[in-house]
Amino acid sequence: MAVEWLWLIPALPLLAAGVLTLLPTTAGRAASFVATGSMFLSFVFSGLAWLTTLDQGEFSRTTFDFVWFKTGTAALKIGWVLDPLTAVMLLTVSLVGSLIFLFSVGYLAREERRVTFFAHLSFFAAAMLGLVIANNLLLLFVCWELVGLASWLLIGFWFRKPEAAAAARKAFVVTHIGDMGFFVGMIWLASVAGTLQFFDAGAGCLEETVVHSLGAATILGGLALSTVITLLVLWGAMGKSGQVPLHVWLPDAMEGPTPVSALIHAAAMVAAGVYLLARLFPLLDAVPDSGSLVAVTWVGSLTAFFAALVALGQTDLKRILAWSTISQLGYMMLGLGTGGPAVAMFHLVTHAFFKALLFLGAGSVIQACGHEQDIRRLGGLRRRMPFTFGVYAIGMLALAGFPFLSGFWSKEAIFHSAQVWEVSRIPFVLAVAGALLTAVYMTRQMVYVFFGEHRNSSFQKSFSERAVVTAVPLAALACGAITLGFLGTQAFPLFQEYLEGETAVLAWGDLIGWGSLGLIALSTLLSVGGMALAWGIYRPSQFDPARQQDPLNRWFPRIFRWLENQFFLDEWYRQTVVRGTCLAGRGAEVLDRLIWGPVVRLCAALVQTVAWCSRLADEQLVNRGFDRVCRAVRQGAAWCSERQNGRVQTYIKYVGASLALVVWVLILIDRS
Repeated sequence: MAVEWLWLIPALPLLAAGVLTLLPTTAGRAASFVATGSMFLSFVFSGLAWLTTLDQGEFSRTTFDFVWFKTGTAALKIGWVLDPLTAVMLLTVSLVGSLIFLFSVGYLAREERRVTFFAHLSFFAAAMLGLVIANNLLLLFVCWELVGLASWLLIGFWFRKPEAAAAARKAFVVTHIGDMGFFVGMIWLASVAGTLQFFDAGAGCLEETVVHSLGAATILGGLALSTVITLLVLWGAMGKSGQVPLHVWLPDAMEGPTPVSALIHAAAMVAAGVYLLARLFPLLDAVPDSGSLVAVTWVGSLTAFFAALVALGQTDLKRILAWSTISQLGYMMLGLGTGGPAVAMFHLVTHAFFKALLFLGAGSVIQACGHEQDIRRLGGLRRRMPFTFGVYAIGMLALAGFPFLSGFWSKEAIFHSAQVWEVSRIPFVLAVAGALLTAVYMTRQMVYVFFGEHRNSSFQKSFSERAVVTAVPLAALACGAITLGFLGTQAFPLFQEYLEGETAVLAWGDLIGWGSLGLIALSTLLSVGGMALAWGIYRPSQFDPARQQDPLNRWFPRIFRWLENQFFLDEWYRQTVVRGTCLAGRGAEVLDRLIWGPVVRLCAALVQTVAWCSRLADEQLVNRGFDRVCRAVRQGAAWCSERQNGRVQTYIKYVGASLALVVWVLILIDRS
């Protein structure tokens, strides 16, 4: 597929969104067909675009730019870029998105506002795909904001539910706090680089000349200009990708329909932040030991550990997965900071499949159990929902890094890059601890939901978990969760070499080397050991959630309270940021009422007084004086006109009188 036609990939779901807005609310089946069909076509075109990047192992990048508009002599160009990074992201978003769309057809079959839902979902997918193909930071930012708008619409889809409306507002506000940093960084980059084009025949902001100049320029404190700009962009990525401390919106986003949660957490929105940093990696790496990469590494490692810790204390099925997403996004950031885009994108792709699988599996459980999401009220579903249990177990094992599923290989690559990071070993330790906790909390969730006695009285025996529109996406995602990891093993790193534009070579020695074997053993120990530990704590033979407290709550009540309440960060924000903003608003209102209001009214009175005086001077002095002068001129003209009556006798009298007067004056002069 030629790069000139790359715009068709986001245009198809965008066109579908436009068409769906014109359909009546009763056209639910047609709406689902149009939306799902457009996404599958986008996937087909994404596959064709990916094929064009396969140039016998050679690095391939093509761009298509055009002038958007002109202001004077300046012209703003935008366009598309097609390279391995774009192709991989397009395939991931379109394929996972298509499967989620297909699942939504069955999941929301009885939803009255299906047409609106699919319109919003298509708009969301279009914005994300547009973000991926952009060859201009401004175009990327426009799509970035459209993704935020679409997420607000989808998270608050059930807007009559107060929690959903509040979650949508929270997501919109918190992500835009991060977007302000992105916006300032973009404006700064445009002012110093003179362009926002990524690749432009050597003059783009990600090409060597501009990157070198930005890395060489410094500001106060000796920081490289590229470092400051990318730190601002990082703040925006932290908001979209739910990194600490801008993560608080992501768990609340679970108030939206489950397919929305799957799309946000798996292939869209939260992945946008990681993709943005991967795209801007030349700027992040513009100087040795870049402060930007150090910041990315620390933010990622702290987020990975913190979110895994909080997930231990959650009891909502979807919120556990949400905290898991935050943790895995932290791993992606850690991989980006220590190993580069290939490491981060490998985990992004594998995570997209097994996290979509987990969310859609959770959707089946929630729908079958009367929309119950509290894991303490579930249980025993292994026998009642065997297919869902099987695919969910695959997703859980992949997330926990079980050998040799996809999550095992992608997480092992992150461990490898973090282990050799020269700045500090602490991020590696945090990553290891987070991996152990991941195995524990996911096993805990599995035991609560699928093992033990059934505790849900709302289970719908008529629920069919093998319907084609729901079973096929789950099966396809499960296959991806099993097999995708083999594209990036140490022995044959096909994925990494493809992204870096090199040819992959089979090298078993890299896999069986002491360092690699040690990390493989460590990953295996963390996964299997964590699951064994959790099974020992929560196994049904000794723990009954219907009658007993969570063992961690019994053993460590104070710590568990902190975990259960997410370390009270929401409360802290309410008492500091929110309360401070409200106090500032009330203070501004008081200042406006007591100071600025009277000052403005005084100024208005002064201006009115000046205006009144000006009016008085104009009407009483200028106008009256002018009128009198005009009247005198008019009277003089009238007198003169009376003297010029056309009679010769009168004129002779005037001449005679004038001569007499002149003679009299001459006589007086002569006498003097």
